[in-house]
Amino acid sequence: MRGPALSEVAAGDAPPRDLAGYATQLIRGRRATRAFRPTPVPEATLRAVFDLAAAAPSNSNAQPWQVEVVSGARRDALADALVDANRTGRMSVDFPYSEEIYTPVHQRRRAAFGAALYGALDIGLDDHDKRAAYDAESLRFYGAPHVAMLFAPDTAEARLAADVGMYGQTLLLALTAHGVASCPQGLLSFYADTVRDVLGIRGGKLLFGISFGYAVTDAPVNTIAAGREPLPTTTRFHR
Repeated sequence: MRGPALSEVAAGDAPPRDLAGYATQLIRGRRATRAFRPTPVPEATLRAVFDLAAAAPSNSNAQPWQVEVVSGARRDALADALVDANRTGRMSVDFPYSEEIYTPVHQRRRAAFGAALYGALDIGLDDHDKRAAYDAESLRFYGAPHVAMLFAPDTAEARLAADVGMYGQTLLLALTAHGVASCPQGLLSFYADTVRDVLGIRGGKLLFGISFGYAVTDAPVNTIAAGREPLPTTTRFHR
């Protein structure tokens, strides 16, 4: 017999034992995939995933996200346009970005992950040609057959962007739950005008994209396990 729904569990009661286990498996099992098979995700699965992701929380239930799911020929056209924009230096960013947003400790974590990523790809940190080629690969969504572009309203600043971020995490977990691999990609937002042009979109601020599909399970780049800081480093409990 199925246990009680989470909403039916009284305050202070422990959640059903299987629910905690499923949540642990889902959250810790999700990881960024950077090599995909071309096999498309079935339409029924796509609709189930995005319907589930729409349950994400937002301030006052504003639901300020607009999601553009791109597949097939339009996906290919978008990939070509992004690579061309990158090659010709036509960047356009809706949310300003600078390396200075990262503190030294954040930079240390980023450097450690970058070393692991490029090590798995056999790309030297100073090999700028290979790194540029890999950037082009990322703008082709790492071979994923689908990409979701997550937009915030034209009026969006930090608070509305945070709501879209919560939607994005919910989407990543919904994909994982349905056996679909994914990779959130901030780089895609560096070419916001190109994305809008190809998709025929007016307005909206592009926050990031999520490439998704089915993983190439034996690709070395898909074996990277990003480390996490010990809990006391990032979290304090006040009483």
